[in-house]
Amino acid sequence: MLKRLRIKFICITMAIVTVMLCIIFALVLSTTKHDLEKRSVAMMDPNGVPAHPAPPGEPPRMQIPSFILEYDEAGVLTVSGGEGIDLYDPAFLEEIASEAFSSRKATDLIPRYRLRFFRSGPPDSESVVFADAEYELKTYSDLVKTCLLIGSISFVLFLGITVLLSGWAIKPVAAAWTQQKQFIADASHELKTPLTVIMTNAELLQGSTADNTEQKRFSESILTMSRQMRSLVESLLQLARIDAGAPHTVLSQVDLSAAVSSAILPFEAVFFEKGLRLCEIIAPNIRVKGIDAQLRQLVEIFLDNAQKYADPGTEVTVSLQPVNRSMCRLSVSNCGAPLSDEELQNLFKRFYRGDKVRTMNRSYGLGLAIAESIVKEHRGRIDAQSKDGINTFSALLPTA
Repeated sequence: MLKRLRIKFICITMAIVTVMLCIIFALVLSTTKHDLEKRSVAMMDPNGVPAHPAPPGEPPRMQIPSFILEYDEAGVLTVSGGEGIDLYDPAFLEEIASEAFSSRKATDLIPRYRLRFFRSGPPDSESVVFADAEYELKTYSDLVKTCLLIGSISFVLFLGITVLLSGWAIKPVAAAWTQQKQFIADASHELKTPLTVIMTNAELLQGSTADNTEQKRFSESILTMSRQMRSLVESLLQLARIDAGAPHTVLSQVDLSAAVSSAILPFEAVFFEKGLRLCEIIAPNIRVKGIDAQLRQLVEIFLDNAQKYADPGTEVTVSLQPVNRSMCRLSVSNCGAPLSDEELQNLFKRFYRGDKVRTMNRSYGLGLAIAESIVKEHRGRIDAQSKDGINTFSALLPTA
């Protein structure tokens, strides 16, 4: 698919380039042809071309070999001028005179003789000036050859550039396509396990002659797996909504200091039960422009991640501090197993779980992906660091 898309991109681009080159060269050739025609007429014998007096100081006008044909009162074709030109063939003179006098154009070319004619004078005593068109035709022919050469070289260059750019242009599409396939595979895998458990317990419950205790255990297992599936589906839907963007969503000014303090409260009991100490370093009156519910969820994701992977008996620090007049930093730090460079690069990918601990704690690997989407929607940057046994997840957000 991506290969076909790249070929299509190259074909469309080159078609546009070809049309543009044809239009440009057509305009150049048309303009040049008209200009050559005007110059040829202007350089004809002044006896046959009405001309205004030359302005003082203007250099003499160039002349080209020319001669004049006209019919006298007796209808006899007469010729004048034409020094250095063989004009002793009456049939030739009659032929070109007939063609010139019968033409609807005042000036035109006779290509087979490489002559240009120009009719002048009143209709009853019209005369025709003929001039050598060798220079005009050669100049135009050379220009056509030059345009063809330049066009061919330009086409090859544009083709090479387009082939190179097509790889760069298709790269985000290829990444998105790969990510989508991986997302579908991971989501299918995550949904398959609870569905299998639900179906197994439902079959046991339906065909079992077990007592009420076992039936209750089966139904509780079904309920637990159903809740996990609902949580997963809700997370997927939230990611889809954030990725799609909500044009009707209006960002308002949010007291981030108050939102962080409020989001911490429900976790105090959780941290206490796990033997973790919670330390808050929250600067007052930090305001951002955003969505209050999403910013609270961002704090909850950071705290939930910390309580899952913090070493027992250690301290988890929540910090909100201004960085400068326009930015603030929200961070959650905990002591835990150090994160490798590979994990730090992949932590915010969907369904990513870097080690067995993350796999065994019923984490779907979507929390940090949702956090990243929230931060991006608020025009911020998210980051993860692991140094000296302390893992820190932080979000840099613009202040209001």
